[in-house]
Amino acid sequence: MKNLKYFFLIIAISLGVTLSSCEDGVNINNINLFSTDDDVKLGQDLDNQILNNPQEYPIYNNADWQNYVNNIKNEVIKSQYIEYKDKFPYKMTLINSKTVNAFATPGGYIYIYTGLLKFIDNEATLAAIIAHEIAHAERRHATKRMTKQYGISLMLEIVLGTNPDKMTEIGTNLLTGLGFLFNSREDEYEADEYSFKYLMNSKYYAGASKFFFEKIGNASQSTLEELLSTHPMDQKRIDAINKLITDNKLASPTDANLFTTKYSQMKQLLPN
Repeated sequence: MKNLKYFFLIIAISLGVTLSSCEDGVNINNINLFSTDDDVKLGQDLDNQILNNPQEYPIYNNADWQNYVNNIKNEVIKSQYIEYKDKFPYKMTLINSKTVNAFATPGGYIYIYTGLLKFIDNEATLAAIIAHEIAHAERRHATKRMTKQYGISLMLEIVLGTNPDKMTEIGTNLLTGLGFLFNSREDEYEADEYSFKYLMNSKYYAGASKFFFEKIGNASQSTLEELLSTHPMDQKRIDAINKLITDNKLASPTDANLFTTKYSQMKQLLPN
């Protein structure tokens, strides 16, 4: 059945379907020839590479912080909008680095740098960032980009098993230079929107990502070079989150849904 589906896709392409044409109802940006099992496998492979590369990815093994981010993640994935909570592992890993960034690999493997944890000021903002990374996994942005980047024919060879070595090669290339992190602006808009949705019925202030955007705007751009290269920022993202706050008539945040005091205490545990 899976092979038949791809056969019809090839026929459609050969007959001249313009995949980039939204007018025709087909958008190549939404085509994903990988299954969710493929997402998980690719994420596992990348996770193994990261864990076996402590020089570039020094893992921060702190039980208090690990429990803390796991609890936030568990709160986020309670959302009714999370589709793959029983499919993706949503494994949280902390990296001990001054880098201000976070990223997700396919299948729900999420990595957060301690530099980011120091940079932000409340738990709700961290929840919004984690929700944003979960959205990248849920919306399957990485494997959609891979389908588009490597082309339909090659991706079909991989998913149909006729070129299995290529998957390993691509996985290695993705990790080199963190190539899989470079999200498009459209991916970022969608991840912001879903982050807000995930937090709407949670204990957190759903618009907390605005505090992160404000800090980015006030910080040195050199400090945020990697963050901005992998998560492009523009006024549209800021305007969109403010519109969501207004449209949903969110009340002003308080410590009861920002958890600023609790977060300040946790920051004291972070390495210098």
